[in-house]
Parts: sequence; structure tokens; C-alpha cells
Amino acid sequence: MLRQALRLLLTACAAIFVLSSAPSAFAQGVSPAVQPVVPEYILGSGDKLRVLTFGEEQLTGEFFVGSEGKVALPLIGEIKAGGLTVRQFQEGIELALKEGYIKEPRVSVEVLNYRPFFILGEVKSPGTYPYTSGLTVLNAVATAEGFTYRADTKKVFIKRANETAEHAYPLTTTTPVAPGDTIRVGERFF
Repeated sequence: MLRQALRLLLTACAAIFVLSSAPSAFAQGVSPAVQPVVPEYILGSGDKLRVLTFGEEQLTGEFFVGSEGKVALPLIGEIKAGGLTVRQFQEGIELALKEGYIKEPRVSVEVLNYRPFFILGEVKSPGTYPYTSGLTVLNAVATAEGFTYRADTKKVFIKRANETAEHAYPLTTTTPVAPGDTIRVGERFF
């Protein structure tokens, strides 16, 4: 009986120790298990693409995704790009070229310039900035000349380009940013 009571007491003490030494993400209003996931890149208005059609120099070039989400290509005209992944867009070009132009087209598509990201709130220079591959929230804040003295440096709010609402995430060195994201740095309360 005494042995069982001691075991129960030790288990409770260990649980309290683990919970008290864990990062205080709960106190910050952010779930520690929630990490932002950058989904596969979706093309959108403002992206600059390089389309290579092997063996067909006149069908190779650099193109912009227009405001309606379409790209005007030689021979096939306007083709939808907005809302598609790079792979889906590439397959769409190949399919359009197969329909009466080239027997077996081999097309490669790469993104040259991504849509910009937006940062606002408690940063020194809020605004629109060019996206670079591998961008994190801390890099974005540095681009915006750093935090203001009132900034909450524990969490950040991100609205992804394809979402309607922003979500809170822990502000860490690995919190990723995607092209078209809107980052909001909140104000700390104390």
C-alpha cells in the first residue's frame, strides 16, 4: 500500500516537472504542436515563369502569370496557370501542344520570380517585399528592418495566400513563409 502510494506520488511529481519545464507555448496562446506547413507552391498572378520546350526554340521563353491567372504562350494562346502547381501547369502545356502542334512535347517549367510577401504590424518598415526561397518569419522581420519596441516576439499571425483567415504560430527560427503570405506581428501586452 505504501509502495503504491509512493509510486503514485513519484508519477505525479514527474508529470508536474515535465509540464513545468516545457516551453510556455500554452501561456502564449499558441499550441506547441502547431507548426505552419507551407503547401506545394500554387501559381498565381505576378509569378514569372520560364517555359522550356525542348527542340522548339520559338516555344521557349519567360512569361508572367497575368491578373486573370493565365499565361499567353506561342501557338496555344492563353492557358490557365493560376491555382495550379508547377507540375499541373507543365502537364497542361504538354497536353495543349499535343493537340495538333507537336507529337511528343517535352516541356519544363520553373518559377523565376515568386509573388511578394506582405508584412505588417509591429515591424519598423511594414510593406511588400520580394520572396526568396527558404524564407522564414525572422528573415521577413529582418527585411522589414526589425521589430518595434512593442512587438510580441513570441508568436506571429500568418494568412496564407489561399486562405481566408490568419492563424497564430510560434515565432521561431524555422517558421516558414510562402509567396503571397501576409505576416502580422502583434503587439505585446506587457
